[in-house]
Amino acid sequence: MFHFKTVLHILGLLMTLNGFFMATLLPVSWVQASGDFSALLISAAINANLGMIIWYFTRSTKKELSKRDGYLIVTLGWIILGITGSLPFLISGHISSFASAFFETMSGYTTTGASILDDIEALPAGIMLWRSMTQWIGGMGIIVLTVALLPLFGVGGMQLFMAEAPGPSGSKLHPKIGDTAKRLWIIYVLLTIVETILLKVAGMSWLDAVNHSFTTMSTGGFSTKNASVAAFNSPAIEYIITAFMLVGGINFSILYFIFKGVFAKVIKNEEFKTYIGIIVLFTLLISGTLYFGNNQGLEESFRHTIFQVVTIITTTGFSTANYALWSPFAYMLILFLMFTGGSAGSTAGGVKIVRHLIIFKNGYIEFKRLLHPRAVIPVRINDKSVEQSIVYNVLAFFFIYLFIFIMGALVIAMFGHDILTAAGASIACLGNIGPGIGRVDPSNNFAFFSEGAQIFLSFLMLLGRLELFTVLILLTPAFWKKV
Repeated sequence: MFHFKTVLHILGLLMTLNGFFMATLLPVSWVQASGDFSALLISAAINANLGMIIWYFTRSTKKELSKRDGYLIVTLGWIILGITGSLPFLISGHISSFASAFFETMSGYTTTGASILDDIEALPAGIMLWRSMTQWIGGMGIIVLTVALLPLFGVGGMQLFMAEAPGPSGSKLHPKIGDTAKRLWIIYVLLTIVETILLKVAGMSWLDAVNHSFTTMSTGGFSTKNASVAAFNSPAIEYIITAFMLVGGINFSILYFIFKGVFAKVIKNEEFKTYIGIIVLFTLLISGTLYFGNNQGLEESFRHTIFQVVTIITTTGFSTANYALWSPFAYMLILFLMFTGGSAGSTAGGVKIVRHLIIFKNGYIEFKRLLHPRAVIPVRINDKSVEQSIVYNVLAFFFIYLFIFIMGALVIAMFGHDILTAAGASIACLGNIGPGIGRVDPSNNFAFFSEGAQIFLSFLMLLGRLELFTVLILLTPAFWKKV
């Protein structure tokens, strides 16, 4: 059974919050005299007023949510935010096509980082900051922020939170889901502030520092420069962004334990150790090929490598070098990272490392089960048995993920693009990575795709951000049947 009035009630709250975030940029636009004040004001007014009208006329609804309501709210919420969030681009005239504006906005909210803009530096300050803010909002999830506020209106947010943050890692920091959401946002905001200050000290302007902090902590990858982070030509800035991208790819419960000084749980966490281990291993392998094969200095090889390794595994999408020009071996390692993803419970996208751990451990245990068919040998993560239903879920997720990647590449190829570009665009959007391979490598963008292809790629971004099942379940007849 659906509670459609409750669904509309929360969607109205989402739109109101969206308008509020837009309105916070009005002082920046006014001070900078960047010419986008009216576009932001009108966009904020449309979002806030329409949202409050919907929220007001559904205020008498029963304050309860079912699991189905949660899936519906999250999927529709992201689509509505993609539509209404594109208003500043359209009203200001900096993006004339709705499909392109929707693509850019969806790329922001899903923290993909793919762009159709040929001249990012031509954007006015307010619109530029809004573009980055969409990633900052989407990184932690405006749904999670809403969950933090729902108790004020007497609505329980567990179903909403679980739909927004699906996956095999469902640990909470507090028994009350609203308090968990608040703690996540506090950590998120504090890290954003710290990075902003460090980037300013390293030589960025305040505007550039805020923009890049928004898009680093969200592992989004939008930059204020056409050449991305490479435009600053600053090792200090690159190392700072690398560090915060790495942090953004860590499960936020681990970050919480670090802040609390509970390091025992951090050290014992298998996903965290695997995440760090992959970064170290791939950095050593690739930096070695650059140092010995490309005649680069040791520090330069290390800096470019660790930046690209971290930006790809965390699905951030910044660039300081074009990995398409590296050796085939290094290029293949980068391609492998595109199918890895960050930690579950982080702002990173992709398959997620804990899923890979479960798949590999289950595969290894199958050999033992062949030798001892009557033995009960569970998959264990962090010394805890993983329920068989979760193992099945992970295996299904991985199969569906690969299937959608292949089908996505075929659809893009149907639009007339070569197979390398089609595959690159598919994994870049489905994995929320940003840059891919072929014509969508770090030296290019997505502007050459037709409007139909841009809408389809936007759908892939949404699928990847909400980890497939949250969206795909809406396409099944069983979801809409009355129970």
